[in-house]
Amino acid sequence: MRDARRWLSRRSVLIAGASGLAVTGLAVGTATGKLPFSPALQRAVGVASSNPTTQLGSTRVERVYSEARGRMVDLVFLLPSKTPPRGLPMSLMLHGLHGNARSAAPTGTLKQLSSDVARKAVPAYGLVAVDGGDNYWHQVHPNDDPMAMLLEEVPQWLRARGFAGDTGQPFACTGVSMGGFGALLYTRRRVERRQPPAAVATLAPALITNWPEMAKRHIFTGMEDWVSLDPLRHIDETKGVANAIWCGTEDSFITGVRRYIDAAHPAVAHTAHGKHGDTFNKTVVPSLVSFLGKHVPRTTV
Repeated sequence: MRDARRWLSRRSVLIAGASGLAVTGLAVGTATGKLPFSPALQRAVGVASSNPTTQLGSTRVERVYSEARGRMVDLVFLLPSKTPPRGLPMSLMLHGLHGNARSAAPTGTLKQLSSDVARKAVPAYGLVAVDGGDNYWHQVHPNDDPMAMLLEEVPQWLRARGFAGDTGQPFACTGVSMGGFGALLYTRRRVERRQPPAAVATLAPALITNWPEMAKRHIFTGMEDWVSLDPLRHIDETKGVANAIWCGTEDSFITGVRRYIDAAHPAVAHTAHGKHGDTFNKTVVPSLVSFLGKHVPRTTV
């Protein structure tokens, strides 16, 4: 009996130690996308299974030269696994004012995407973000045209890396704040080219309803320039594209968003308590990932 108790005590210590290691390892894995111990140990502490929910997604960051913007930019990929299939469908993710490609996605986006893909809740797809500056995703300064970058260069970059099928065209576009404005403008430009995306999704898009307020941003040459680009004035041109929009009711853009919802009748129109920023945006990430998943092209891969 004494030997048996000694063996049980030793086994308890080993399990407790392994559990502590698992907690530490999972914390590291969440930050790095890699579990820092063997599959055998993962199984021993109950964090691995035949369903690969522990195979965290992957973030890739590259520096590329954009002819359209006349500068080097970050190209950031959020991928559902470390070894995505060739031709993986991709959606654009456009950042907000004073943001960049690395901060474009709301908190939890990669975790939600990789988990949903692993559970087969959505088809496999990825997100791609790129530095667009603070120009509301259109040309403001000479030799700096972020919209041309999205339309002309991003498909080339995706195709060269084995993403987005033979054409390299993103199947959808989503954006936050200024990026939401840009996503709707991008969708319109794709429609004009007779290459419409399958879906557009926006989080608190910067739909400002009056020129004096928009003029404070010093982004447009004048009211006519803004009117020619303002998504609220060109809703009919993108009505054929599946649409989703989310916004907090305490957000400064809620008036424009409600006006857009009333006119566009998007498939998803969600407003709830919340201010402008990531605190609200991260709460709607599951809905965003699910919405995009419904529009992934089945023949791209």
